[in-house]
Amino acid sequence: MDTDTLSKTFSALADPTRRAILARLAQGAATVGELAEPFDMSLPAVSRHLRVLTDAGLIERQTEAQWRRCTLRAEGFRAAADWIDFYRRFWEARFDQLDAFLERTAPEPKKGRRDGRRR
Repeated sequence: MDTDTLSKTFSALADPTRRAILARLAQGAATVGELAEPFDMSLPAVSRHLRVLTDAGLIERQTEAQWRRCTLRAEGFRAAADWIDFYRRFWEARFDQLDAFLERTAPEPKKGRRDGRRR
């Protein structure tokens, strides 16, 4: 995936309104009006959010008669998920290396009384 597309995806996901729209679409297709209902904003403002999501490849808008239905596009999320997964695996490997290092270099516990007091 090219950097520009990935940037569009993360930019689209950065907005809480757009994330809420995506959460609603995860329940199934919806019209623009249905998506706008829970928000205290104009229909044109919601349409701008939908355009950003469409440009990022996260949703698809289809016209059926006079209705515009929106649906999620799994392909739009795949590249971002792959990018995140790459770095998750990278950091897990690094933390595993750190754990191994700390285990090798940890001082031996001192022998003595169990209550921690000196004699």
